[in-house]
Amino acid sequence: MTREKEIQKVTLVGSAGNVALLTFKFVAGVLGHSSAMIADAVHSLSDFITDVIVLAFVNVSAKPQDESHDYGHGKYETIASFFIGLALVAAATGIIISGVVKLVDWAGGAQLEAPGKLALWAALFSIIVKEALYHYTARCGKRLNSQAVIANAWHHRSDALSSIAAAIGIGGAILLGDRWTVLDPLASVIVGVLLVKVAIGLLKTSIGELTEGSLPADTEREIEKIITSFNGVSEPHNLRTRRIGSRIAIEAHIRMDGDITLLNAHDLATKVEQKLKDHFGPETHVTLHMEPMKE
Repeated sequence: MTREKEIQKVTLVGSAGNVALLTFKFVAGVLGHSSAMIADAVHSLSDFITDVIVLAFVNVSAKPQDESHDYGHGKYETIASFFIGLALVAAATGIIISGVVKLVDWAGGAQLEAPGKLALWAALFSIIVKEALYHYTARCGKRLNSQAVIANAWHHRSDALSSIAAAIGIGGAILLGDRWTVLDPLASVIVGVLLVKVAIGLLKTSIGELTEGSLPADTEREIEKIITSFNGVSEPHNLRTRRIGSRIAIEAHIRMDGDITLLNAHDLATKVEQKLKDHFGPETHVTLHMEPMKE
């Protein structure tokens, strides 16, 4: 099975779970009179939307390099991750505003309707399903080296966390009586804040890649260590790194003995390049500039 087919498979599994959950949550939220559960249902709806985004972008990002994209189309996968972050921000904003409005009404003396047990059971069921989807999707995302799939996994995890907040708020409102019905909208605001935190992390990573951010310092040190592991190769400098979707690009200057033949220098550079690809993936883009050692 190709990488894009595997990404489609894991995304479709998550999508099926999201459709089932959002339907159940909306019904439970409406029948159970729970703003926290309706907010949680909106979160699941945003999950489903991001599934569609991933499916739409995965085929484009898998295309090889062509005349218009010399480095391939991997950045489309980063764009998908960026849109997932935006979807989370949009969902969080709506949830927070709705919860704050109810909190203001409660502070003004309004009596909030207590949520029903159906909403509580929906929250507990969502926690189990979403946590399972997180582990499945994250494992596949790491194996496939897909930032979009990993981002989608965290979307599942954030939904599980929001369901925990919803369960606490709904359960508290049910068990503690009418005076504590405010816990339900309060839980919905907490859900929104959790969403914002996750969204900021996704957007920060995506923007870093889209603006050609360098790889982490420890990864660059690892690259330098691999380069200098060869006898006759030293002083890697002018190192430049970046991520292109699921691939990384490495550019570096290296020093060799100035008296060896061009053929030997080429063969040695090829070995360095191959070892970098063996370590970071066969599609890693490596450019090495050879310089004579300083006397």
